[in-house]
Amino acid sequence: VAAFNIVSAQVMVVTDKQADIAILRTLGAAPASIMAIFIVQGALIGVIGTALGVAGGVLLALNIETVVPFIERALNVQFLDKSVYYISDLPSDLQRADVVTIAAIALGLALVATLYPAWRAARVNPAEALRYE
Repeated sequence: VAAFNIVSAQVMVVTDKQADIAILRTLGAAPASIMAIFIVQGALIGVIGTALGVAGGVLLALNIETVVPFIERALNVQFLDKSVYYISDLPSDLQRADVVTIAAIALGLALVATLYPAWRAARVNPAEALRYE
């Protein structure tokens, strides 16, 4: 879901900034440098999002015994009712390899998600983009 959000946000930025991209191109910027700008922007979004997600997930996994009772008291519900379910609490087993794998996949998806908008930005035709400005 985050990768699709990155793609849509980057495509909107490329569409919104076509005139600025065209000006950079007329000043001598190569298509590769335009592409690099958008890849760095998307990668930065991906790194920040992954770091926040990993930190939040690890904190939640380590404190699940505290968080679930707090939510149950706040909402006045019981998540795992003993009369219905075989387990009465939510177990959490944090595995470092799983966290690293998921973070690497998230970063990879974020980088792949930036390629299409960056490629599209690099293909902006300066004459077309500046025609009606």
